[in-house]
Amino acid sequence: MRTIPTLSMTKRLPRTILAIHSAVVYGHIGNSAAVFPLQRLGFEVWPINTLQFSNHPGYGDFQGRVFPAAHIVELIEGLCDRGVLGQCDAILSGYLGDPGTADAVVDAVERVRIENPGALYCCDPIMGDRGQLYVRPGLPEFFAGPALARADIVTPNHFEFGLLVGGAPSTLSGAIRAGTNLLRKGPSIVLITSLEREGAPHDSVEMLAITQGAAFLVATPRLDLSPNGAGDAMAAIFLGRYLMTRNVEVALSDAASAVFSILQATATAGTRELQLITAQDALLAPPQRLVAWRIS
Repeated sequence: MRTIPTLSMTKRLPRTILAIHSAVVYGHIGNSAAVFPLQRLGFEVWPINTLQFSNHPGYGDFQGRVFPAAHIVELIEGLCDRGVLGQCDAILSGYLGDPGTADAVVDAVERVRIENPGALYCCDPIMGDRGQLYVRPGLPEFFAGPALARADIVTPNHFEFGLLVGGAPSTLSGAIRAGTNLLRKGPSIVLITSLEREGAPHDSVEMLAITQGAAFLVATPRLDLSPNGAGDAMAAIFLGRYLMTRNVEVALSDAASAVFSILQATATAGTRELQLITAQDALLAPPQRLVAWRIS
């Protein structure tokens, strides 16, 4: 497990994030859900899109394509040629599409850390949800192996957490134990973005952040909607807020509060697409503060 540098250990405040993720033209998933919130928080973001679709595949049909791994490699090479990787303070990876892109992500992380050893890697191990696996063969093994070994922050949903730990625990104490064991494989922070457990309030959605020696829980009111991209936005905003504060508890509260405000705006609009533009002020100052509390 890498030691994450504190602000006092860094030469300057973090400002740049390399985001390797999917993208859509209509709606907000992947980089289309991550880039704008990070920019609104004041970060420079370098997006590399692993695919571009017309819309979320959940609509039943879409146009577009997954970009070949060679395309991703070329873009990273171009950044190397500019000599700018040392400016990168964090790498965010999400939906990869092509298993070959996994090697490009590893290469990007290692190249950035050569130039800036303090750069963080946040891995959103997108594999599936609600019992359904929707990535190509080889990617689950990548997330459980090379990605996890290099990540500082990993942000699985409940289903993905189960894939990483060999079966999602059904209790809060079990989730904390499994998350603590996961820390031994590389990351310093495990954030479960949709915790499912026995005894949880039915009217709430919980998120659990686990670090070495501490765990923090936050609950958001459950809304009657199934939006696209909420997990993508949560991972990005948590990373941004953590880079700003270097405090897991505060970052979890800030990110959960912002995402809940976005979801409220989405419910009001009666759409499945995140209302990032409508609710953009909430990224900086959420009107409702959801407090994470330490539970261990």
